[in-house]
Amino acid sequence: MTDEPLSITEPPPFIERLRRQLRGLYFGRDREAVRFQVAMLLVDIVILCFFILGPYLRAGAAYVIVDYVIAAIIAFELGARALIAPNLRYWAMRPMTWVDIVVLGTLLFPNQLHNFAFLRVLRIWAISQSKLVTLTLRRLGHGDKEDVIQACVNFLVFLFLVTGFVYSNFFYGEDGFTGFVDALYFSVATVTTTGFGDIVLPGTLGKLTSIVTMIIGISLFVRLAQAIVRPYKVIFPCPQCGLSRHEADAVHCKACGHVLNIPDDGA
Repeated sequence: MTDEPLSITEPPPFIERLRRQLRGLYFGRDREAVRFQVAMLLVDIVILCFFILGPYLRAGAAYVIVDYVIAAIIAFELGARALIAPNLRYWAMRPMTWVDIVVLGTLLFPNQLHNFAFLRVLRIWAISQSKLVTLTLRRLGHGDKEDVIQACVNFLVFLFLVTGFVYSNFFYGEDGFTGFVDALYFSVATVTTTGFGDIVLPGTLGKLTSIVTMIIGISLFVRLAQAIVRPYKVIFPCPQCGLSRHEADAVHCKACGHVLNIPDDGA
């Protein structure tokens, strides 16, 4: 036979075309790519609003329909990220991949996996890591507030993560928005170490939840305070030693003395 067998390791041509198109949309900087990234960012924000209002909306008839629509969107994102990843191992090792898989499971099987629904709030952190958000802040002249904004996002993510966990495991049976408000009230009182004591989580799990919340909450408070009060530094890697953070008006690297040429955003 003269025909050589096709290599089973090479993907079909249409998969390669789809992969290139998706990479252009997710990582490109042209008008079409930016529009796609903005659209996906807005979709993520709408999904988050739905997750936050879920305890109040779940009694409605349209809740299940919206639930499955969001599941389809997240499934599309998982598939798209798998295609644009360098390999499947890289895709599988990313923490947000597993978070989205769990979130997808809570959407498809809400009655069986409602205890894991609190992980949905981690999508706030995923949005904050978007390069589009970072570029938008810099274009608006707020690049010096990136650390403060990231510290605020980390704190809010943790706060709502605890709230979701407490609500799913201790207040899920309450009607309407009451259970969610009680969970949020307990989380804020615990994270701030105020500890009014009018709402206490029962059992060993409740005590362990309170302990972990107080310890991590204090750490995030300290991190947020440091981000607010410490001097602003720009990210500009030194060509000589690689030190990435310098004062905005630095002329020489404080580690090795190499001459720097930091661009002035105000120029």
